[in-house]
Amino acid sequence: MVPLSARANGTKATILVVDDSPAMLRYLRLLLEIDSYQVETASNGADALLCIRQGCSPAVVLLDVQMPGMDGLKTLRRLMKLQPDLNVIMCSGVDDPAKIRRATLLGAKAYLYLSAAVERCLDSMSRAETETNSRGSVITLPRPPHTRYDTN
Repeated sequence: MVPLSARANGTKATILVVDDSPAMLRYLRLLLEIDSYQVETASNGADALLCIRQGCSPAVVLLDVQMPGMDGLKTLRRLMKLQPDLNVIMCSGVDDPAKIRRATLLGAKAYLYLSAAVERCLDSMSRAETETNSRGSVITLPRPPHTRYDTN
């Protein structure tokens, strides 16, 4: 089902999502594409830098703070050297005031704290993909308010 407003407005800006969690990449891609954004993904900082070097010009980068290898703060520093006017929003499951301050000083426009509920939802989805024969909970996400859907 596609929101009528998304079809009427056409495609919006490109968003680059950088996260080492495949479940989080799928989740954010789905949310953004439902709202008609173009979505590029990178599973680590090095891939994000390569994407930018190869000509990707995202309106916004959603960047995970905690990644193995090059973490989000190191990636942010390098992204800002490549494109100082880049709009980067840091994302984390950990509310860490020191990292928030550091990210802001490095040029991040915002810091998004992903709640434990989103993390539990993603964990449930990952388990559901691998445990096809087990019984479990059903999670129903509500429709956004004031949005009309068609049935195609």
